[in-house]
Amino acid sequence: MLVHPWDAPIDETEWRQWLAAHDFGQLIASGRDRDLPVVVPTHFSFDGDARVWLHLARPNPVWPALQEHPRALLTVIGDYVYVPSDWNAKPGSDPRDGVPTSYYASVQLSCDVRVVDDPAEKAAILRRQLSQFQPATDRAPVLPDDRQLSGIRGIELTITSVAGKFKYAGNRTPEHRHELAARLAARNGPMDAEARAHLLRRLPT
Repeated sequence: MLVHPWDAPIDETEWRQWLAAHDFGQLIASGRDRDLPVVVPTHFSFDGDARVWLHLARPNPVWPALQEHPRALLTVIGDYVYVPSDWNAKPGSDPRDGVPTSYYASVQLSCDVRVVDDPAEKAAILRRQLSQFQPATDRAPVLPDDRQLSGIRGIELTITSVAGKFKYAGNRTPEHRHELAARLAARNGPMDAEARAHLLRRLPT
C-alpha cells in the first residue's frame, strides 16, 4: 500500500482507535508456492494493543495455507468516498482539468498466526466476540464441552507490523480542505459524514 507522508497516521493512537471501531476485514494467507492467496472476509476482535482473535469454520480453505506458512495480513478498509474531478481541482485552476480521487482509511496488520484448536481457548474466543458484538443478547454461556465448537477453529494473530493510511486531502491547503468538507456535507451521501470528520480532524491546528 502506497502511503504518502501526508496520509500516514498522525500517531499510533489514530490507527488503534480507528481499528477498534472497524471490526470487519479480510484475512489474507499466502501459503507457499500458491498461484493466489486465500482471502477470507471476517469479523474479528482487537485488544487495542497487539493481538487479534477470530474464528472460522473447519471447511474454510484458509487452513492449509496457514499450515504452510503461519503468517497472514489482516486488512481493513472503511470511511471511503469518491471525490469528483471538479472538487479535486486546485483552487484557481480550470475545474475541467481536475483529477478524481478517493478518500479512505485503511489499516493493514502483518501478523504471526497461531491456530487454536483447544476447546477452552476456542470457547474463550467465542465469549470475547459475543461480548463485543452482541453484549445485550441473552444466550447460553459458551463452555469448552459445547458440541458446536468442533465445527470451528480459532485464530490468534500477533501483530508484527502495521501500515496505516488516512487519505483525506492531506496534501491540499487548509482552505481547499475546508471547501472539500463543505462539499461532503452538502452531498451527504454514504460515508460522507465519516470522511468529512476525518478531513477536518486532520487539519493542522
